[in-house]
Amino acid sequence: MARRRYWLMKSEPDVFGWDDLLACPDRTECWDGVRNYQARNLLRDEIRVGDGVLFYHSRTKEPSVVGTARVVRNGYPDPTQFDPKEKYYDPKSDPENPRWFAVDVQAERPMKTTLSLKEMRAMPELEGMCLLRKGMRLSVQPVEPEQWKVIAGPGKLGPKL
Repeated sequence: MARRRYWLMKSEPDVFGWDDLLACPDRTECWDGVRNYQARNLLRDEIRVGDGVLFYHSRTKEPSVVGTARVVRNGYPDPTQFDPKEKYYDPKSDPENPRWFAVDVQAERPMKTTLSLKEMRAMPELEGMCLLRKGMRLSVQPVEPEQWKVIAGPGKLGPKL
């Protein structure tokens, strides 16, 4: 059995935020619309059912980790790439050879207190975290188990949903 891995997934709260995930049936939604090849490769090849997710609000006054989720469906072709009515439609994507992938995530626990980017930058134990690297803009990125424990370890999370 593969060991559990951890990821950080960025979302703009005015597009799809933590509260939106909580409002979905079974608190589960397709993580779609990723249009970066490096992030696509992670969704397609690396991220697996059971992996942990830090749900991160980006492009907001105070970018922050707001909760945790888990992956409940392995990578599959992102359905938005094939629908001309969708914001993330890609006319060059072929259903026989899809270009973009998605996973399904389910909300697990809110943070007791959100953890801001500024606060994470001040934590020496998070030095080297992908999110904190200069120029790192990937919407899906790996998180080391030690980093997960610092951010979402005992006492950091609210009740299980």
